[in-house]
Amino acid sequence: MRVLHWVMAILIVGELTAGLLMVHMYDEVAPIVGDLYPWHKSFGLLILLLILGRMVVRWRSTVPAFPESLQNWEKVSAHIGHVLLYILILVVPIMGYCMSSTYTMSDGVTFFGLPVPELLPKNDAQFEVFQLLHRIGAYVLLAVIVVHVLAVVKHRFFDRSHAGDNDSDVLSRML
Repeated sequence: MRVLHWVMAILIVGELTAGLLMVHMYDEVAPIVGDLYPWHKSFGLLILLLILGRMVVRWRSTVPAFPESLQNWEKVSAHIGHVLLYILILVVPIMGYCMSSTYTMSDGVTFFGLPVPELLPKNDAQFEVFQLLHRIGAYVLLAVIVVHVLAVVKHRFFDRSHAGDNDSDVLSRML
């Protein structure tokens, strides 16, 4: 679980960064952006495969209970945050695949050079819907990740008990 967590964290940060470059900085980095699309699609599919594997591993594993020192609202928030992360990490690549599959000018979907069947018909109206869902999902995923990291920082550095120990340090459980 730990290895999958950190590998996926690196891949997702890379994908979000590439996506932002591709969407917001096209004119400034046009030569690089064209090369990013096939890599972005390949890594998106890899993330999709990894999250499916991670979901299987998580359902078969015993996940440690939240530290007792966490308030009830923190436990509920953490649970909601984790569910949102899993849903978004699953949905965003699917919307990206649907977007590429339906775009009439798409050069196809590949997985590190291997062609992936496009299961949806070409339709630019559907492409626009999938593009919007992919973009919104990516921004929401970014926001949830930021909140996730801020919560880790809060528990790591600001939730120290009077005795000096930090049993609410959730980061130590993932290292």
